[in-house]
Amino acid sequence: MSNIEDAALTSQTVSSGNPAQGKPGIGVLPYQALTAMLRAGEISASIEIQPAQIQPASLDLRLGRYAYRVRASFLPGSNGTVMDRVAQMDGFPPLDLSAGDCADRARPGMPDPRLGERGCVYVVELLEQVKLPPNVVGLANPKSSTGRLDVLTRLITDRCTVFDQIERGYAGKLYVEIAPQTFSIVARQGSRLNQVRFQRGVSTRGAAVAAGELQRLYDEGQLVNTGPERQPIRDNLVPATIDLKGAGDSRIIGYRAKRNADKIDIDKVAAYAPEIFWEPIPRPADAALILDPDEFYILATAEEVGVPFDLAAEMVPYYTRSGEYRVHYAGFFDPGFGWRDGRAQGSRAVLEVRSHEVPFMLEHGQIVGWLRYERMAMLPERTYGTGLKSNYQNQGLALAKHFKPFAR
Repeated sequence: MSNIEDAALTSQTVSSGNPAQGKPGIGVLPYQALTAMLRAGEISASIEIQPAQIQPASLDLRLGRYAYRVRASFLPGSNGTVMDRVAQMDGFPPLDLSAGDCADRARPGMPDPRLGERGCVYVVELLEQVKLPPNVVGLANPKSSTGRLDVLTRLITDRCTVFDQIERGYAGKLYVEIAPQTFSIVARQGSRLNQVRFQRGVSTRGAAVAAGELQRLYDEGQLVNTGPERQPIRDNLVPATIDLKGAGDSRIIGYRAKRNADKIDIDKVAAYAPEIFWEPIPRPADAALILDPDEFYILATAEEVGVPFDLAAEMVPYYTRSGEYRVHYAGFFDPGFGWRDGRAQGSRAVLEVRSHEVPFMLEHGQIVGWLRYERMAMLPERTYGTGLKSNYQNQGLALAKHFKPFAR
């Protein structure tokens, strides 16, 4: 996820010398490498890419003009194109997303920009396209605000056999599959629901931090701020546990989504009263919570999470050892998230949680997610710092940016 969307970016000295100097090595490509890809035409768009789209280690993607409502999710397959499958799935005629504002729908002749009836599947061509070199792969995920609305987004390309991956050397259009699960949404051309990061010279698992180095960073508190009962690293993944006691004096440990609420405009900030959409979950006396099937929850980690400037992190969305539930649609953390003065402090990871087919009980301190840390290909020229205006930096338990704070 970019956990900090639309945040101010700040140039920071992250090591001696100029971090922008030199050529990228193996790992996740940073801000200055993304801008170089734009200049080289390896990333392009039918409408000029805006500076705010470029994050420290990822690029926000924008919806194009046309959306296709299809009967089911699909993958094109190694010999298929996205539009061939759209036609097969009864996706024509398309919906026009080019209306500027929701209010325009009241004007005669203006197309309805609404995209996203709950329970439906849409495919949208993105404004951006790529022409990747043979040693660069792209990996996508929902933006954090998208995940916190329980909107499943998955990037697809022509001839792809997996979601959220752009193969090395791919040249062509990008598409996103959008499937709102809990709330119906309104979106339009230019709305940003997902993002992509690029890795150079490595497998899709990324340039993993060596086990010994990862353990050292973990022991020093640079990756997570843990208590005395710290869980061990497993399979080169850093554990994250659930908070069911409430941070500080808070009596609220999470939120459960309400069914049949009104639609949400994906581009509006602090526009909606949260009590219409969410039910606060009070701190349970036994520090345990039973997840009901088909319900959507917003919870938070007990740990504060940090990402040093030379690393990026991803929350593994589903790990069979954790239990029968899924955590975190939007799992990417840009360099600098929650990292201050050489330690992880001030920012917890907010979790989007769904149980599978059976009820599942969580207990305070139980492992609910695993963080995979990867090396940057070079130190980023720009990072997220501390004290800047941001939706999610220095966050505790928090709903998406679309909602006002709950009344106290």
